[in-house]
Amino acid sequence: MDPAARPDPLGPLMDLDGVAEAAAEAADALAAVHRHKVNLRKWSITGAEAVLRGARASAWLAGADPAIPADGIVSDPLLAAALRVADPLSPEAIGETARTWRRAPLQVLARFAVLAGGDSGGDRDAGRPVGDGRLSAAMKERRLHLLGELVAGGSAVPPAVLSGVVHGELLALRPFAADNGIIARAASRLATVAGGVDPRGLGVPESRWSKRRRAYAEAARGFAGGSPEGVRAFLLLHLEGLAAGAAEARSIAEAV
Repeated sequence: MDPAARPDPLGPLMDLDGVAEAAAEAADALAAVHRHKVNLRKWSITGAEAVLRGARASAWLAGADPAIPADGIVSDPLLAAALRVADPLSPEAIGETARTWRRAPLQVLARFAVLAGGDSGGDRDAGRPVGDGRLSAAMKERRLHLLGELVAGGSAVPPAVLSGVVHGELLALRPFAADNGIIARAASRLATVAGGVDPRGLGVPESRWSKRRRAYAEAARGFAGGSPEGVRAFLLLHLEGLAAGAAEARSIAEAV
């Protein structure tokens, strides 16, 4: 069979009630905020603030104190991990990170895991899948490869939806030894950038998810369960975050 004629493995997601509409709403909101006059001229400033806010909210979702001390010295290990993982998402680095993500997403995920752990490169196993009581390392690696194939062109669903699949699958899979939530949210942010729905990384979806912490955890469990309703609920919450993140991006721009 011609590969181009194969059914899109994620195509059925677009038939889930409300998903296509929510994806379009999120995309429209993000496109509008990219046209804000401040973001046309000073997107490196607004983008940097968005990445910082996103990292802090992601750390809070992971259980950290998101406050950055006045002296700038971060002692909370989860906040420190989130800030390190955010480095490749900064306006200065995001272009190269997005290019790598499009062709070699597993390489980027491994880098996120290494950064989260604070490894300087001496641990040869850093960034590799780790087995647990649910799945072996080999099984996790296989699922990561399947996800990587989707990211690298294996699906034509809207990028807002694909980023939701990346987000939910990494939360469900928990492939690495630690900091999987932080890594999942960073990968989701990157997928919105690389897919073109938020090309400058201006949105702050993490803030919305952090305000719905209990619902976020419940939706993640639903996605992991794999039922159509569970997957739908998570995707809708993810897309709600993208739309709300665009509103926060506008507030950032208007404060500059």
